[in-house]
Amino acid sequence: MSGFIEQWRDCSATVEAHTSGSTGAPKAIKLLKADMIISAEATNRFFDIDGGSLLGCPLSESYIAGKMMVVRAEISGAELVCESPGRTPFAMTLGRVIDLVAIVPQQIEGLLKSPNRFRHIIVGGGPVSPVEEAMALDHSRLTGAQWWMTYGMTETCSHVALRRFGSECYECLPGITVSVDSRGCLVISSEKSSWGRVVTNDLAELHSPTSFRWLGRIDNVVISGGKKLHPELIEPQIAPIVGTIPFFLTGRESERWGEELVMVMEGELSDREVESLFDKIRDALGHDTAPKAIIQKKQLPRTYSGKLIREI
Repeated sequence: MSGFIEQWRDCSATVEAHTSGSTGAPKAIKLLKADMIISAEATNRFFDIDGGSLLGCPLSESYIAGKMMVVRAEISGAELVCESPGRTPFAMTLGRVIDLVAIVPQQIEGLLKSPNRFRHIIVGGGPVSPVEEAMALDHSRLTGAQWWMTYGMTETCSHVALRRFGSECYECLPGITVSVDSRGCLVISSEKSSWGRVVTNDLAELHSPTSFRWLGRIDNVVISGGKKLHPELIEPQIAPIVGTIPFFLTGRESERWGEELVMVMEGELSDREVESLFDKIRDALGHDTAPKAIIQKKQLPRTYSGKLIREI
C-alpha cells in the first residue's frame, strides 16, 4: 500500500482508481480526494472508527476498496494492517480485535478460518451466495462479529449503503439519500460530494429516503410471457438446490415466450442429473418462474475481480 499512501499524501487533488469491470471493461477514472474524505468520514462514523481502532485490508490498492481502507485509517488515526490479496486473509494471529476489515466474497470462507477476532466485516465487489451468507451468520453468532454487504461503486468512492447479513434492506451512510426514477432504478444523492447525484441501472424497492431493497440490474430483467423475472432475486431460491456449483440465470430469445429464463451452470452433469436438477427447481419455483432450460459450460466467464459474466 506504500505506493498509494505516497499518492494520497502528495499535493495532487485527485487519485486514479479503476472500475471493477462488472458492467463493462475496467477503466481508469480520477477521484477527488475531497470526495474520498467525505466517504471515509461517513464510514468511520457508522462503525465508530477512531485513533484507537485497528483496521485490516487484504485487498489490492489498485481498486477503490483497498484505497478507501487506507483513507479511513489516514483521517481517523487508526492503525492499518495490510496484506497481499489472497483467499485466506489474516491467517496469522495479531493479538488484537480488528475493528473493521474489508474483503471480497472469494475471501469469506478463508476469513472464517482466521484465528483473529473481528468487530465488523464489510464485503463488496460481487454477490454473496446464500451458503456464504449462512456461514457468515454462524460465525457472527459464535464470535459476535457483524457482517455487512456493501452497495456502491468506484464513482461514489466506495460504498454508500450497507446491508447487515440476514437482512434484505440496505441502510445509507450519513449524508446519503436515495430515490427511484421512472424506470424503478435507484438514484443516489449526496449534498456534500462533488458527484452530487448518480443514476444507476439497479432496480430497487424504496423503503425510505435512506433505505432500500436491491432487486437486481435492469439489464438482467427477463420478460417471459408477459411476466417480469428478476434473475438476482430468483438465484438465491435455486442456490440451496444447486449447492456449490457456480451458476447464473439470464434470458434468451424464445418463439413461444418472446424471451425465456435459462440457467447457465458450470460443470458436466449427465442428462439424468440435469433432469433431476430441473425437476427439483421446477418443484421449488413453479412452472412460471423456473428456468426453461439448463445450459452447461465447462467454465463460466468471470471478470478480473471474480464476478460472473452473464453471457450464454
